[in-house]
Amino acid sequence: MESPIKTEKRGHILAVTLDRPKANAIDLMTSRIMGDVFTDFRDDPDLRVAIVTGAGEKFFCPGWDLKAAADGDAVDGDYGKGGFGGLQELRGLNKPVIAAVNGICCGGGLELALSADIILAADHATFALPEIRSGTVADAASIKLPKRIPHHIAMEMLFTGRWIEADEAGRWGLINHIYPGQDLMAEAWKLAELLASGPPLVYAAIKEIVREAEDMKFQDALNRITRSQFQTVETLYRSEDQKEGARAFAEKRDPVWKGR
Repeated sequence: MESPIKTEKRGHILAVTLDRPKANAIDLMTSRIMGDVFTDFRDDPDLRVAIVTGAGEKFFCPGWDLKAAADGDAVDGDYGKGGFGGLQELRGLNKPVIAAVNGICCGGGLELALSADIILAADHATFALPEIRSGTVADAASIKLPKRIPHHIAMEMLFTGRWIEADEAGRWGLINHIYPGQDLMAEAWKLAELLASGPPLVYAAIKEIVREAEDMKFQDALNRITRSQFQTVETLYRSEDQKEGARAFAEKRDPVWKGR
């Protein structure tokens, strides 16, 4: 059986494409494969940035595969490493992830996109949380969405399941940029290349601080940094890259980052 996940490596970048016709829905097997792929990305020192997208032009991902569920996939089954879609519960993922939303993005698919650090969207992309209509809860989105966009807009989406177009998603800050569909992946690769040229240890420190400080008071989080309680920050401050950054600035040249 052909794998539902396609990967492509270019230099320090990994592109992960969900390819399950007709709609790129995720069943248990697909989720487990995605978990393995993103775990390998996390642990590979040569990979610095990931792009996640869907195959085709119509669907990014509609989330959970209801047909598979009807055939016996348990909704509380083994999703594999990183939980549903391999990203939203993956511990220690301290590298940038870009979601390139190429079409319909709803339910667990929207939760997958929310697990990325930056979301790019095609101009025809649409977004929704339709779980309410099937009498279930969008659990991860109920946690994440009200923290990402205005509270009342998030609650309306959760309560009604209404669809929003890419321009409205951009207006509420749900996505970063909108591109014509034919340009989406080129722009995603361009952004990934920019990030891959940057300092990986700084990205790691940023991601750990943002993740750990989310529910902390400002001073408590700052104290953890100054008391050397973030491992990624300590690694950065003791690294060759830290010295390289200072040397490059003094020598008026571009730094050469080695991630160590």
